Amino acid sequence: MNQCPVSHGTASQPVPLSGPRFQADPVQLYRDMRRDHGAVAPVVLDGDVPAWLILGYRELHQVTGDPVLFSRDSGLWNQWDRIPDDWPLLPMIGRGQPSILYTVGERHSRRAAMISDALEGVDPFALKRYAEEFADGLVDRFCSTGRTDIIAEYAMLLPALVLARIYGFSNETGAALVGSINDMIDGRERAFAGQTHLATSMVQLLVDKRAEPGDDVATRMLANTDGFSDEEITQDLMVMMAAGHQPTADWMGNSLRLMLTDDRFAASLSGGRHSVGEAMNEVLWEDTPSQNVAGRWAARETRLGGRHIAAGDLLLLGIAAANGDPQIRTDGSALTGGNNAFLSFGHGEHRCPFPAQETAEVIARTGIEVLLDRLPDVDLAVAEEQLTRRPSPWLRGLTDLPVRFTPTPAIGGKQ
Repeated sequence: MNQCPVSHGTASQPVPLSGPRFQADPVQLYRDMRRDHGAVAPVVLDGDVPAWLILGYRELHQVTGDPVLFSRDSGLWNQWDRIPDDWPLLPMIGRGQPSILYTVGERHSRRAAMISDALEGVDPFALKRYAEEFADGLVDRFCSTGRTDIIAEYAMLLPALVLARIYGFSNETGAALVGSINDMIDGRERAFAGQTHLATSMVQLLVDKRAEPGDDVATRMLANTDGFSDEEITQDLMVMMAAGHQPTADWMGNSLRLMLTDDRFAASLSGGRHSVGEAMNEVLWEDTPSQNVAGRWAARETRLGGRHIAAGDLLLLGIAAANGDPQIRTDGSALTGGNNAFLSFGHGEHRCPFPAQETAEVIARTGIEVLLDRLPDVDLAVAEEQLTRRPSPWLRGLTDLPVRFTPTPAIGGKQ
């Protein structure tokens, strides 16, 4: 590419999108960035690769609402000539990747319709039943011990197990995919190995479903008549699995952390489910799993938020920062009611498909409700200050959530 790279200028030092501050207190970091740089801030990714982080709600709305000027075509990036083949963030950026994430125009619309149709074919009662069965099975593993780590033993397993079932995988294969998905999303040294294992599993799934179709998402995608190749369907299934599992696991973990540490939700732990939905909604505003999304590329030179954006510049969608934009959150209060104007599921034609949003909510809510039903006196086993977050620049989730509870017998639920 011969486009001019991002020029941040000497008066505006770019901010690393990693490190202790980003991991420990991103909310304050986003405030500081907004104070110092405005609604669009210069950042650097691993290897000092420059980009822009969109902090403003209106600016993010503008970018996601204009897919022509701010394209999802990663081939436009003016930094490709300096990106090594082993760059750890490459699986999350995409070079020549034939997935729906980087498809534009009419073909993207058709692929989005294929995915939505395949997900809408999932029986909602079956989906909830699968979530309940897997949740009970996971709780059975630790309910008699009186202590567990909710993240490792529960939240990081449940979404993948349920998604694997509705996509067409066996239970064993679904469980084995969890680590690969997490490695790929975290963008560290095991990112490529995780991506390779996930891709191999998806290829084999399509082979199996061509030989023996079933009532599952993969079979419905193969039956689509729009002429998508197996490679395209494989890539889309990978996107669906990664985007459906990890954010849902973090949504569960972040919601349970809120309910275990905030007095406003304490009554729900022993008195019913009425605030589970409120906690989940508040998390999407205040502690959203999807912190930053890569990305959009400027199709031509333009201006955004007072910044000069060169053709080919990478723009990262600062979902968490935009949700906390004081221009739209003027009173600064927590939102636990029915306000769904958050951008946690994206916006525009590349937003998360509505059936996928519904699937994630069913899995997360069912997982939380089953845990609270089975372990009504569950409580945090460490001081809140000891809880730590994963170092991913994209998703915000806990590394662990240790809890204690009164031991109870397993119920032996079938899966």
